[in-house]
Amino acid sequence: MNTENERKGEVIVDFDFGSDSVALDLSSKVHQLPCAIKFDGPCSVSHYFKPKSTGMEIDGLTVEEAYFRGRKLLGATISLPEGYSGYVLGRKSLASEHRQDSSPWQVKAKFENITYWNHDTLPSQDDMFQRSFHWLTVAQALHKPVTAEDLESASTALKNMS
Repeated sequence: MNTENERKGEVIVDFDFGSDSVALDLSSKVHQLPCAIKFDGPCSVSHYFKPKSTGMEIDGLTVEEAYFRGRKLLGATISLPEGYSGYVLGRKSLASEHRQDSSPWQVKAKFENITYWNHDTLPSQDDMFQRSFHWLTVAQALHKPVTAEDLESASTALKNMS
């Protein structure tokens, strides 16, 4: 990364997926666990972590069940909001990183949904993880440009209230 971007605190990500032109699709394979795992390396997760459907549906969510280190987890798979995607980033090779205009980050995989897990409690629309997505709508409304029609409509509504 060039030093000008580092000073500004900006990070540039290369969305060029290489010769494949498509990132690895991790949809239905991304999990948010209610714990910290202090390991960063390869592991045969699918050999030990085996989620299965319970057949229950609560608040429009299909409940799944899994065990992690003997602890029961209950979860649900939710789609990311429309217009949003999740990405897994990784460092580029050192050879491509030496160019001044090159970013050290590259998209390695993409996902469109995520499974979140709770300890022993059923997933619901009131879960903190679910509610965090509401902030995307709030942020979009706050940053949306205001048009003359919006101002006129708000002014008329205020006059009608008094």
